[in-house]
Amino acid sequence: MEEKIVCPKCGNKNPKYFGYLNGKAYCRRCITFKGDDIEYKAKRKEKITYKLKFELSDRQKEISKDTLANYKNGVNTLIYAVTGAGKTEMIYETIAYVLSNGKTVGFAIPRKDVVIELLPRFKDAFPNRKVIAIFGGHHQELEGDIILLTTHQLYRYKNYFDLLIVDEIDAFPYQNNELLESFFCKSLRTNYIYMSATPSEKIKKLFTSKGYSILTLFSRFHNNQLPVPKVKKFPDTLQYFLVIKFLKYYEKHKKRVLIFVPTINLSKQVFNYLKLFIKKLDYVNSKRMSKNIILDNFRNKKLMFLVTTSILERGITIDDLQVIVLFANHVVYSSQTLIQIAGRVGRNINHPMGDVYFLTNEITDDIKYAVKEIVFCNEHM
Repeated sequence: MEEKIVCPKCGNKNPKYFGYLNGKAYCRRCITFKGDDIEYKAKRKEKITYKLKFELSDRQKEISKDTLANYKNGVNTLIYAVTGAGKTEMIYETIAYVLSNGKTVGFAIPRKDVVIELLPRFKDAFPNRKVIAIFGGHHQELEGDIILLTTHQLYRYKNYFDLLIVDEIDAFPYQNNELLESFFCKSLRTNYIYMSATPSEKIKKLFTSKGYSILTLFSRFHNNQLPVPKVKKFPDTLQYFLVIKFLKYYEKHKKRVLIFVPTINLSKQVFNYLKLFIKKLDYVNSKRMSKNIILDNFRNKKLMFLVTTSILERGITIDDLQVIVLFANHVVYSSQTLIQIAGRVGRNINHPMGDVYFLTNEITDDIKYAVKEIVFCNEHM
């Protein structure tokens, strides 16, 4: 009987993913993930504290304490909380406990731009700890007290993390990705925390069936409701004219706006059209080399309007922001994506509300569900 081969890196057992070179098997599924495993090292125990920029609400404190209790009792946790609820701040207590006991903490996110965005926040919260960020092209230093990394980089950390937090579990490319999920499982020593504003039914059923803990929070840290999207049904060509009308209004009131479009080609096409009528405008997409400079200009109000693909659906916080989604019926806009996009608005305590527009020529099930879910969260906050 032929012996079954198991890939030591990703756990693959499927013969179709194995090739042979000089009589030796190799796994095609994870062959591009190259690098030595990082050896686990327990650290010295010492009391670790952290800093918060705002006081947690009563419900946030409950979730913080329940998450810590779950970890102590060996129970995995799903924090199901709306965008802008302060999910990251609610896990600081558990992170501090793990670090105080000389153990290792990993914080994994599917997208590197969010890793970059989180790095200064964690450095501010844990100023006496070594916080590092690891993503494609940025992995010269691999050991730290708190390791922020993309889910792709988990392959480096076999049986390494005493606490592994995975944020945005519903996001591409982590969701339903067997390879990345196997890296996650292999890097875990003890327990994990999942966090999401839009966890799938599959994840919720998994946690329920295994007796894991689901902690919910449907209000933001400033206790204001989520902005409910306004859905406007117009033919594609008329959507351009409506966007100009909206931007002229926001230009007059000095408000920044993200204009989401579904594809890279459309980002440039829409920008070229709008720039004929609107000033202080630019565009970004995953292929644009200068996107970080453009984003800084948007944050600093050198730009007021930014056309973007879904690369900015998560991880960006801009004060007093408005959002317009063009062609919201496009297949790229799942209900989770639309909820995340809407969640860019109202994230600051000084400007807790704002406008969200879904422009579409067809009201899809995803649009309906996104609006319904936001209304549901508001009703249960």
